[in-house]
Amino acid sequence: MAETLSVTTLRDVPDDAAQNPRALTLVVEGMHCGNCMRKVERTLQAVPGVVAARVNLSNGRAHVTAAPAGADLDALVEALRGVGFKAYELVEGTTPAHATHDAEYLRRLGVAGFAASNIMLMSVAVWAGIASDMDASLKTLFHWLSAMVAIPAVAYAGQPFFRSAARALRARQLNMDVPISLGVLLATGMSLYQTTRGSDQVYFDAAVTLLFFLLIGRYLDIAMRSRASSAAQNLLGLRATSATVVLPDGTTQRLPTRDVVPGMRILVAAGERIPVDARINRGIAEVDESLITGESRPRRVAPGDLVYSGTISVTGTLETEAIAREENTLLADISRLMGAAEQARGRYVRLADRASRLYAPAVHLLGLGTFIGWMLLGYGWEPALTAAVAVLIITCPCALALAVPAVQVVASGRLFRNGIILKAADGLERMAEIDTIVLDKTGTLTLGEPRLIDSTAIDDRALERAASIAASSRHPYSRAIVAAAKARGIPVVAEGGVEEIAGAGLAHVDASGETRLGSAQFCEIADTSPESGSTIWLRTSDGRATAFHFTDPLRADAAEVVGRLRDAGFHMEILSGDGRAAVAEAAQAVGIANWQAGLKPADKIVRIDQLKAEGRKVLMVGDGLNDAPALAAGHASLSPASAADISQTAADAVFQGERLAPIIEALLVAHGARRRALENFGIAIGYNFIFVPLAVIGLATPLIAAIAMSASSIAVTANALRLSRQRLGNGLGRMS
Repeated sequence: MAETLSVTTLRDVPDDAAQNPRALTLVVEGMHCGNCMRKVERTLQAVPGVVAARVNLSNGRAHVTAAPAGADLDALVEALRGVGFKAYELVEGTTPAHATHDAEYLRRLGVAGFAASNIMLMSVAVWAGIASDMDASLKTLFHWLSAMVAIPAVAYAGQPFFRSAARALRARQLNMDVPISLGVLLATGMSLYQTTRGSDQVYFDAAVTLLFFLLIGRYLDIAMRSRASSAAQNLLGLRATSATVVLPDGTTQRLPTRDVVPGMRILVAAGERIPVDARINRGIAEVDESLITGESRPRRVAPGDLVYSGTISVTGTLETEAIAREENTLLADISRLMGAAEQARGRYVRLADRASRLYAPAVHLLGLGTFIGWMLLGYGWEPALTAAVAVLIITCPCALALAVPAVQVVASGRLFRNGIILKAADGLERMAEIDTIVLDKTGTLTLGEPRLIDSTAIDDRALERAASIAASSRHPYSRAIVAAAKARGIPVVAEGGVEEIAGAGLAHVDASGETRLGSAQFCEIADTSPESGSTIWLRTSDGRATAFHFTDPLRADAAEVVGRLRDAGFHMEILSGDGRAAVAEAAQAVGIANWQAGLKPADKIVRIDQLKAEGRKVLMVGDGLNDAPALAAGHASLSPASAADISQTAADAVFQGERLAPIIEALLVAHGARRRALENFGIAIGYNFIFVPLAVIGLATPLIAAIAMSASSIAVTANALRLSRQRLGNGLGRMS
């Protein structure tokens, strides 16, 4: 996830709106193409108080950000009604719009198909050339029987088009359903008129068959869009709907998940989904977190560990304490992030939007020119109008508007299934251009879970002091010190007023003086340690220094992934703030010749800028918090992140789990998405190149135009869906 989709940028946003925005989600009925989507966006943006608006054509929703005292729901609904769209606020638990539309279009499709087949049966004698042998009254009878079948069928089956066209006309607007409705009603009305006159020029079969094929196209288009619908939307469907809450008296009560508040004790039985983010109080189990991390292997959890909404306790019963409400869980956070990325405009989407905006007035002029041309050639108003209607139907820019967004939505869904959350709209487009990959060491090449080496050599007093300072930081080394202190039974009380200096360490000042925990340089210590692992120091206010040596194991597939990337032709480097010995050891283990150690965040940016000056497109892969400046400096960025870091990282995409393989998957999907997008552009352009001239010269009737127009939209959506399950090649060397 991808309009299907679009988003505005926050330009000239008042400070109060940017800091305290209100978010509203509307269900918008009657959107069928990119032009409809843009019309809805422009209308919403024009409402006073609206900061930004984006529309998701896949699920028929509009997401509006408004200033705190800005536009209310009634103003938004009324504005959309004014341009021909019915809208209402999204209510949790309502049936998805595409499910209702599927059933509606299927019923009307059945009626149109039944009517068309029966009218053709009654007309077969005329078509077969037997009409000349018929009595005039008998032919008239067949025509009237056809009218009796066609008129109610058209009235019922054509309602989706007629209603949409009527709303547009009332708002003094035009949409794709206006020429469709005009063609069907003209054919039916002319046929009824000719029947009353006893003429043979009757088109009941054409009118109903036109509706039949239009409904087929609309039904298949909606069905395919629902298959390609937002992974973010589908994700929230995996939440638990209720929770077993343990009451103060020890009894249990089943409550809706939305009523669970932090602090409640929740019982999770084996096989159940965990309803909200929680901390385990009692019990040991294995939890299936594949929904969030993409890892198929369950994670063993014990008291003190965090578990997340939507994951499943595979074995064992857990008693947990809720730490978040339903709307603030990790699952909801991921859904919001993915939805924002899917609904945003990448560069290819903006290109398609500009093309379709220029395209729309051109096709209306072409339709008018076709009508005038046929009239000037003396063919009369009836064939001239028929040709003009065919041109208007066939030139609808639906395929062009759907070409890239459909790919964006499918790609986002595929990445999510592999534990990768796409956050930036054009992140995939930029990843497809990468030729250089820069890796951080700690938390990227390694698991980011360092352990103290020989912690028993550190006295309790030094460990307690270090842990009290480290408790204020989320750096992996800080967490390792705190874990070691707790394992020894030392109570850890976080100190207040701890200052963290990025790339250096932590400082705390109290009545006795300043205590520092960090690098040897930061602590003003000459480090001559022979340890191969990373080392940080504690220097207390009395000048005493204590070394903390760490080891951090590489990710299991780090060497394999780096090897595949290197063999594919990517230039690889390691930029790390760790000591030379630790970085050299990691670089040798994975086979990267170019590495630098002991770098501060600013030093990493300098090196990335050097690579960019050489004309390289750099993918920065690093910790989502400590490497934020370097992530922003890269052409594209990926971040391995713990669950709690997902919403905080500055990367274009975040991957979870213990493997490094998601880097390869992200690059493969990026290249695959670019190919699908370019193919869709080719389909949309080729369709117009072939069929528009045919419509202008009268070789494509409105019926053929309807079939071709529907087929083009279905073709680009189907091509995008190929990306969902397609094998993208055994090696990265196939990338272009």
